[in-house]
Amino acid sequence: MAAAATAADTSGAGGHDYVLRLFITGHTEKSMRAVRNITSLCEKHLHGSFKLEVIDVYQQPELAVEHQLVAAPTLFKILPLPPRRMIGDMSDSSRVLAGLGIRK
Repeated sequence: MAAAATAADTSGAGGHDYVLRLFITGHTEKSMRAVRNITSLCEKHLHGSFKLEVIDVYQQPELAVEHQLVAAPTLFKILPLPPRRMIGDMSDSSRVLAGLGIRK
């Protein structure tokens, strides 16, 4: 899974309120769980106004270096500001929503 995007546009924010980048390590169970969890949360709470890039550090290690990645899966919230970083499989939905600045 190289860089997949959820939503129509894959360059820049493209009018999306949230721009997220999820770094994973191949097709491990933890990585796939993180993809499922964050996709589900975004679809439920952001109603299509998001862009999610999934980046496999095995296929694009230069991006891991560029973002100073220390663990995976790691979710970067690029927009809206301020940027945030969350590590784990995104299963603690309350914590992830708080990190994204989303109130239930």
